[in-house]
Amino acid sequence: MSRTATPTDNAVMESFYRTLKVEEVRPNRYSSFSEAESSPSAFVRLYNERRMHSSLNYLSPDQFEACAGDQGR
Repeated sequence: MSRTATPTDNAVMESFYRTLKVEEVRPNRYSSFSEAESSPSAFVRLYNERRMHSSLNYLSPDQFEACAGDQGR
């Protein structure tokens, strides 16, 4: 998250929070607090492991990092 007067580096987090709310939180009704607490954690794992991102050439973050790590060797 950005500090005061540097809003540009906050755009990625703002985009992620919007995606989390639209795709995970709003469509679900949670039966307990523990379910509501664990559900976003599962979404974050999905988001990082399998969900493709246009800003990463349609790779998941894990795939993108693996490719970047291979090129650095």
